[in-house]
Amino acid sequence: MARRSSTAYLEHLSKVPLFTACSNRDLQKIAKASDEVTIEAGRELVEQGRIGHECFVIIDGTATVKRNNRKIATLGSGDYFGELALLDGGPRTATVVADTDMTVLVLGQREFHGLLDEVPGLSHKVLSTMAGRIRELDQKIYA
Repeated sequence: MARRSSTAYLEHLSKVPLFTACSNRDLQKIAKASDEVTIEAGRELVEQGRIGHECFVIIDGTATVKRNNRKIATLGSGDYFGELALLDGGPRTATVVADTDMTVLVLGQREFHGLLDEVPGLSHKVLSTMAGRIRELDQKIYA
């Protein structure tokens, strides 16, 4: 499959919470730093408890998300997972398995850290977005 232009991914990347405050120019740099990967149906993309080092954005196809061997969600085009691994490389909170053949955009932690160094203001946008998510979770827990 031929790689699509990086601009074809901007809409998908803009849905990832870490990147919601990013400009189109920032998103283009993120897309360029990402790799398009084809995944066969049945393949496990991430495993709960394993250390993660990349984020996935689904371009085509569907996947099942399981936590403690229980299905908790189905993901499709435009959905994403693993974005917190870009920040801390911590353990995965769920297992994700491809239901169908898939095309995903993969952004590795090393490439992401390079972008933070290369793109002025990107780290501030990411921090601002994370602060907003923490506030939302705080409201849900303590409201």
